[in-house]
Amino acid sequence: MTVTVLAAGALSACTPKPQGPEPTAEAFFAALGKGDTAAAADLADQPAEAREALNEAWKGLQATSLEATVIGSRYAEDTGSVKYRYTWHLPKNRTWSYDGQLNMIRDEGRWEVRWSAAGLHPKLGQHQTFALRSDPPRRASVNEHGGTDVLVPGYRYGYALDARAAGGELMPTATAVADALRPFDPALNGQRLAEQASSSPRPMTLVTLNQADHDRVQGMLANRPGVVVTPQPDLLPTDDGFAPAIVNQVKTSVMDQLDGEAGWRIVSVNQNGAEVDVLNEVPGAPAPSVTISLDRAVQNAAQDAVDMVGKKAMIVALKPSTGEILAVAQNAAADQDGPTATMGLYPPGSTFKIVTAGAAIDRDMATPNTLLGCPGHLDIGHRTVPNYGGFDLGTVPLSRAFASSCNTTFAELASKMPPRGLTNAAAQYGIGPDYVVDGITTVTGSVPPTVNLAERTEDGFGQGKVLASPFGMALVAATVAAGRTPVPQLIAGRPTEVIDAGAPISPKMVDGLRPMMRLVVTNGTAKDLGDAGDVRGKTGEAEFAGGSHAWFAGYRGDMAFAALIVGGGSSEYAVRMVGDMFGGLPSGYLA
Repeated sequence: MTVTVLAAGALSACTPKPQGPEPTAEAFFAALGKGDTAAAADLADQPAEAREALNEAWKGLQATSLEATVIGSRYAEDTGSVKYRYTWHLPKNRTWSYDGQLNMIRDEGRWEVRWSAAGLHPKLGQHQTFALRSDPPRRASVNEHGGTDVLVPGYRYGYALDARAAGGELMPTATAVADALRPFDPALNGQRLAEQASSSPRPMTLVTLNQADHDRVQGMLANRPGVVVTPQPDLLPTDDGFAPAIVNQVKTSVMDQLDGEAGWRIVSVNQNGAEVDVLNEVPGAPAPSVTISLDRAVQNAAQDAVDMVGKKAMIVALKPSTGEILAVAQNAAADQDGPTATMGLYPPGSTFKIVTAGAAIDRDMATPNTLLGCPGHLDIGHRTVPNYGGFDLGTVPLSRAFASSCNTTFAELASKMPPRGLTNAAAQYGIGPDYVVDGITTVTGSVPPTVNLAERTEDGFGQGKVLASPFGMALVAATVAAGRTPVPQLIAGRPTEVIDAGAPISPKMVDGLRPMMRLVVTNGTAKDLGDAGDVRGKTGEAEFAGGSHAWFAGYRGDMAFAALIVGGGSSEYAVRMVGDMFGGLPSGYLA
């Protein structure tokens, strides 16, 4: 507590007089500042009333300390006043300062505080006191790349049954509760619910409902004794079908940064606790909204495309120039296996020829114009490698072997590379490094080094022990599009950690691959997309015991993608699925 005399005066003169009220006022301030309300009240003309009011003030403000400064005084005969400045120190490092006046009276030569509520604050009336109110700011929202909200503040509603509050109405209440909530918990039974609630020492938790479901049942249970409904602040999706797995992960990641700083008020309240006036108000500071890179246009188009496929299907789209994840879509069939679009590992088949071709170009083993053999079958070591259906192109440029997806060509190229050749090359495109992306869990793939010649030849056309996720293959395509491996990102402002990054892709790899990937679309295995703009990519059909996966990875403009249909067979179905995605995008979007 600090008491400072800044100025003092009297009605008749400016010089303080020894018999003035200041010493008593200072003693009052000193006791009040220490929280000794009894000692302060003893200096007032109505000690009991003053003590009660002072205690209520400290309690209502939840104050930790008080500083009082005397800034002037006046008196004449037996009355006077002392002007003060109070600075209350409140929880969470808050302070509240204001000026006021303490009225003084002299009784039988002794100065006393003439008690009134105004001695605590000029606007405080009789039988009024202070109350500290906290005003939590509205929780921030989460929006997608285009600016529309994907998560907004809202409430869920917890339902419970309190047997003690229900009393004699427990059985009819339990029956009504079971009937109303059975759509959300088919096992609810009125008799059993009443028995369980009776034996529970506290209200028995039943279900938690969203706003729409709460609105539906609220009327049925509103007047039932013992029904306890508790609103629970939450962050709710605006569209349950918009990338739910990703949005839920984002929610977990950003929840702690959306609350902002609470505002607060000091209000006067009457003896019934009702607010009378606002004496001080400090507005809250809402947290800024969070932006994620998912783009509603791309996400919806990708989701619609995979939903048209009966088998497990998924599409991942990235923005090569920035690494922003634009879409992660998988259908209900794929959902049964978890987040397969970003973590599922599958043999990539001929889409991996992007890596093999790039490695061959970088090692000066071939250029797009180098003539290479594309026989229908090729014996390498103890392995006979076939082309799909045994097609034989004879001797053709690398670009033609790539566009037509000659397994034999790429098997032979891989066979001439060192054990870590494809491993290192894949890392240059993002396959193998670990990307710790805030808000989403990802796995790119695996290309183990091998001294086994047969394994290395099979790795060259995406079979063998090579595995990749759709996310990983989208990163491969994005690397060619950008000329460097972009760092994937989902939540704006949160950097991605890259572990064991590969060497940069070389310019001659980029210059060689881009036209070859275009040839795949104009005159190769993805020619069904010939009228979809400047699409470049590589198809793949990856064999496994009992079937094959359909792949297509590529890019159009500033959007790279990878599409996979698990057990989908021919790559033409993956190409068609990408075509459906393009068809769902706004005209010319990212083209």
